[in-house]
Amino acid sequence: MTDDDVQLRLAGPQDAPAVLAIIHEAFGARRALDPPPEALSDTVDDVRARIADGGGIIATVGCRDAACLLMSAPDPDTLMVHRVSVRPRFQHCGLAALIVRAAGERAAEQGLRRLQLMARTDLPEVIGWWRSHGFSTDHEVPGGLILGIDLPVAVAVPTAEQMRRLGALLAARLRAGDLLVANGGLGAGKTTLAQGIGAGLDVEGPVISPTFVLSRVHRARGTGPDLVHVDAYRMGSAAELEDIDLDATMDDSVTLVEWGAGMAEGLAPDRLDIDIARGDDPADDTRTVYLTGHGDRWAGENLHGLRDELAAPAAEAQETR
Repeated sequence: MTDDDVQLRLAGPQDAPAVLAIIHEAFGARRALDPPPEALSDTVDDVRARIADGGGIIATVGCRDAACLLMSAPDPDTLMVHRVSVRPRFQHCGLAALIVRAAGERAAEQGLRRLQLMARTDLPEVIGWWRSHGFSTDHEVPGGLILGIDLPVAVAVPTAEQMRRLGALLAARLRAGDLLVANGGLGAGKTTLAQGIGAGLDVEGPVISPTFVLSRVHRARGTGPDLVHVDAYRMGSAAELEDIDLDATMDDSVTLVEWGAGMAEGLAPDRLDIDIARGDDPADDTRTVYLTGHGDRWAGENLHGLRDELAAPAAEAQETR
């Protein structure tokens, strides 16, 4: 099963019976616990009230509702997901991670910063599974742990010009040794963003996609770091990426790897993932850029400020009209 086989939709109050059926089937298939999961006592009215309060997401495979979750917002910066449920016949296909990621992306677009869920301490395999997906312990609660993960910073970018400007704004935060991994479909805007980064770093150009040469070094004009621009589109494995010998340049450069998901993560302990998504409307050129920092390097970096900085000129222009 691939993500393309799955349809996601927001749940409405009318979906409460369907959501309840998924929850009861999923939680009922787990090994017996004492006390039993509260989810098994949920009623249609309980689920309908949760959907009305915070919403929910349903994943459909073919014509069958296969997975769901419910949502709430315990504070202005946090999304909490509840009742993450996958029908037994659809388990081990990545649906739980998929619907939680979808909830996180939606929350990120609304400006939230943290995603949380609760896991019971008598289900260590579940806790371990979520930790393998990047969650860590926020705090303990009776009978369990609240696990959390930082949400990506979501930036709406309406034009190619604004994509270059976002790159330039991001470049002001970069320093030698930084690894950027950019992903998105053909024509999403990865190279356009790279051009903005190159301009912001003030490197020699032009910055174009190095599809056939695989890697291109753009020397800094001033005292800043060089930009090493890599295109991994034609590479089949991390080993091919390692053959470029990026270790020789990474310490003194900013390294940007397009199409690097699944291959470039091992190049450095810290990295910034840049995922660019297009909307469903072909007439709308707006892209959403998701920025996710990994490691100590990005823990204190205010990437949320990029949203305000990118929007500032437009807001100022409207105020002067």
